[in-house]
Amino acid sequence: MSSLISVNNLTRRYGDFCAVNNISFELAAGDILGFLGPNGAGKSSTMQMLSGNLAPTLGEISINGIDLLENPKAAKASLGYLPENPPLYKEMTVNEYLQFCGRLHLIGKSQLNSVCDSAIERCGLGDVRQRLIRNLSKGYQQRVGIAQAILHSPPVIILDEPTVGLDPIQILEIRKLIKTLGETHGIILCTHILPEVQAVCNRVQIINQGNLVYSSGIDVLLNKQSTQFEISLASVVDIETLAGNDAFSAVQQIDANNFIVDTSMSAEQLSAYIVQQQWGLCRFVPRQASLEQIFIELTAGDIGISDAAISEESS
Repeated sequence: MSSLISVNNLTRRYGDFCAVNNISFELAAGDILGFLGPNGAGKSSTMQMLSGNLAPTLGEISINGIDLLENPKAAKASLGYLPENPPLYKEMTVNEYLQFCGRLHLIGKSQLNSVCDSAIERCGLGDVRQRLIRNLSKGYQQRVGIAQAILHSPPVIILDEPTVGLDPIQILEIRKLIKTLGETHGIILCTHILPEVQAVCNRVQIINQGNLVYSSGIDVLLNKQSTQFEISLASVVDIETLAGNDAFSAVQQIDANNFIVDTSMSAEQLSAYIVQQQWGLCRFVPRQASLEQIFIELTAGDIGISDAAISEESS
């Protein structure tokens, strides 16, 4: 499958500070890629470089087969971008604003009405198309922002925090819209809301301190062997005994006989070890690895690229 975005050895420095350090990845048609990272990790710098608003110090960016640095206008024509704060002219109606955006995209007069109608329909804006944007709810304003991003039918859509500040119903509506758009476009979803990524994305990438520290499909993530287990013991074993045991890297007590433990052992090794201790193992349940658990493991503290953090994505 051909790549809609190809990023090779992308680096951005601000003086001596390296905000993005030699990252590479690709986006294919049908991908909804969740791009995650803590504050200051390099997400915004990466998105600004992908959208052509920030020049990289080193590296290459290709959008729909066109080199962004060599031919920026042609490359950007294949890109739709919704920044965290949508660039809306709130004194315009929805229809006026989209007509204006269509002219900026050099859409011909004969096609302009049908193109705007299509974006309005796809984003569920039919009932508000004649209303002033400033009078719309935050959820509808986000929809208008997405409509302008898809107006010219770009192969690639970048959405930066598209549901920030929305209520739960609005969030569900925007997530549904993103999944629908993902059927015909390649989408990069830049967010810090982990449930959002698990709800709509088929791929996940995590950036930390400028380094790409995790890349996999959601299915790989969900099948990843957890390092956490819930155990129930018949004997009364105090948490200090468990916490001081080399088999566990962390222990959380639920009640007198139930614990959540972290370990580097496999399930088979750990269960056999507990039986050997004669603690009376009554219940042993591996906890499914979650995106939150992986995110915390890879971004807590001063973590760089290591053997455990490199891409797990299969070709």
